[in-house]
Amino acid sequence: MSDTTEVNAATETQEAQTPQLSMQRVFLKDISFESPRSPMIFQEEWKPEVGLELNTKSRQVGESVYEIVLEITVTVKNSGQTGYLVQIQQGGLFVVSGLDEQQLHHALGAFCPATLFPYARENIDAIVVKGSFPALMLAPINFDALYLESLQKQQAETTQ
Repeated sequence: MSDTTEVNAATETQEAQTPQLSMQRVFLKDISFESPRSPMIFQEEWKPEVGLELNTKSRQVGESVYEIVLEITVTVKNSGQTGYLVQIQQGGLFVVSGLDEQQLHHALGAFCPATLFPYARENIDAIVVKGSFPALMLAPINFDALYLESLQKQQAETTQ
């Protein structure tokens, strides 16, 4: 009987240390669309210039539960003037446990935003089409590379 108790205790310890990362919920926190030159812009030849700004935020909202917000601003200009502007905050709740501090930082800064990006991209495309513009399918983003770039920038700033 004591052998069984020791095995169960060892199994529980291993499960507690096993890294876990799962998405609980995806939600649209905020979205806006502006087309300051409508309807005149529809009379012009459409040669869009797309600008993209990206930011992520994370915060702990419960035990092992984190809110990640992917913020994207898309500015599309035509002939040097704003054709439309889309701003979105795509949110998600993630359960994360069993990671060391470096792994947790990477998960919150790269993996979770990469998981949210397809949802944000779909919402951006849908609202652009509803604004009577051609579909806008944003290219995939390498969040791991952006995360590494951010780390290198932080390290460079601390060494100066």
